[in-house]
Amino acid sequence: MEQQPHRPVRVERRPVSEQESRRANGPDWDNYADEYQATHGEYLGDVGFLWGPEGWTEEQLRILGPDLAGKDVLEVGSGAGQCSRWLASQGARAIGLDLSHRQLQHSRRIDDQTGIAVPVVQGTGTDLPFADASFDIVFSSFGALQFVNDIEHAVAEARRVLRPGGTFAFSITHPTRWMFPDDPSEEGLTASQSYWDRTPYVEVDDATGVVSYVEHHRTLGDWVAILAGAGMRITRLEEPEWPEGHERVWGGWSHIRGKYTPGTAIFVATT
Repeated sequence: MEQQPHRPVRVERRPVSEQESRRANGPDWDNYADEYQATHGEYLGDVGFLWGPEGWTEEQLRILGPDLAGKDVLEVGSGAGQCSRWLASQGARAIGLDLSHRQLQHSRRIDDQTGIAVPVVQGTGTDLPFADASFDIVFSSFGALQFVNDIEHAVAEARRVLRPGGTFAFSITHPTRWMFPDDPSEEGLTASQSYWDRTPYVEVDDATGVVSYVEHHRTLGDWVAILAGAGMRITRLEEPEWPEGHERVWGGWSHIRGKYTPGTAIFVATT
């Protein structure tokens, strides 16, 4: 739920379709990718795996399990592939998928710089271009899922490409975060809208009137029902605390807010 600074927009809350979400968010990330990587790339690390703005890493949390060597892993919403590249450094066979062509170009650039190449494909989480039972792990770190309207379809796709006993893990903006203004200061600590209002957050380009960014909100209960409806078993839910001494501000996330309310939720489920 972060207004991007690269263009003048107006904010609305209204229903949108999957196609409208996709038409907005693909070009949005193409336009924003250079700025995003310049601003956050060093923090993310070329070979690094962060689960959210709090800065907790996969090495610290071990969301995907203790032994990744030899595992086939798909990252949905991979961006420039930082997480997948870290997995490759641990011996996993990782593949990245992203809607944004420009983000995937950054992934190729970092491949060349680090010498750790991650295969990538341009695509959407609602139509994964992989055979059934292809992966041991499917994950998304603040990636595609909160930008998808047809979320049940996307979760069903993740389950389809997982092998029996496989792991599906993802981090999203914590659902309680939607009650508060997108403001990292003290002014953003007062709840201003209903937790149960699931109306999508929409940014409209002032110059063209075209929808340029969409983010979808679900409650914790919604996510439980979605995962259970896909035949998955939830094994873990993490709500990472803001670390002491961590001063970085990222959009609406900050140490000021992090003292009082979680910014990230991490779900883990198995098939």
